[in-house]
Amino acid sequence: MRIIVCKDYDEMSQKAAAIVIKELILNPEMNIGLATGSSPIGLYKNLIDAYEKKIISFKDVSTFNLDEYVGIERTHPQSYYSFMYENLFKYIDIQEENINIPDNDLSRIDELSTDYDKRLLGKQRDIQILGIGKNGHIGFNEPGASLSNETFITELNEQTRIDNSRFFGSLEDVPKFAITMGIKNIMYAKKIVMIASGESKAKVINEAFNGAITTEVPASILQLHPDLVLIVDEEAASKIENIDFLNRL
Repeated sequence: MRIIVCKDYDEMSQKAAAIVIKELILNPEMNIGLATGSSPIGLYKNLIDAYEKKIISFKDVSTFNLDEYVGIERTHPQSYYSFMYENLFKYIDIQEENINIPDNDLSRIDELSTDYDKRLLGKQRDIQILGIGKNGHIGFNEPGASLSNETFITELNEQTRIDNSRFFGSLEDVPKFAITMGIKNIMYAKKIVMIASGESKAKVINEAFNGAITTEVPASILQLHPDLVLIVDEEAASKIENIDFLNRL
């Protein structure tokens, strides 16, 4: 495990983008796992900038998103399908057939998880981008979720819905269910880059990486990953105990 502490969100985003850009230059056909939410927006802006400067291309890249809400249309402005197009895909040269986002069609509810696992099979991600929820969730693996899950449909924790209500306008509008990669899928990535910013993430960052590995803090399983890079701003790093020791892991 390696920890990179940055001054602020902008520097955090630049550092994360630099890792992705380096890997993409070395491997133009890479598979990358993508996250949504406010944390990776700056990272995506930096990737778009590198593409516009012709430093990188996404022509042969395959992407795999962590999760998607169930119960809203893909065209809904707050769907993760819409998020990815508005914040990354429509600005780069990625091929439509190489974009993988979990299907959320309620008419196929019994097949969704199996179908996404089939897409992931044999497509080990070279890098997986992650954020972290205030309750320690990664993807939509909420506290109490099995650490051996593959893709599954989950009921969202109340704290998660409250945190996400700022995007919807009200708590009532936030979907109650989502489809998500499981912990097992996430841990299969060769490299994991987690980004977190703000004082509100400081407590859970310390719990995840200085505490016990537990289903109550799903991100704690990342302590066992062989190539984890944690990129945080100063506020998110403010409660990390034993930071020098963790940097040597």
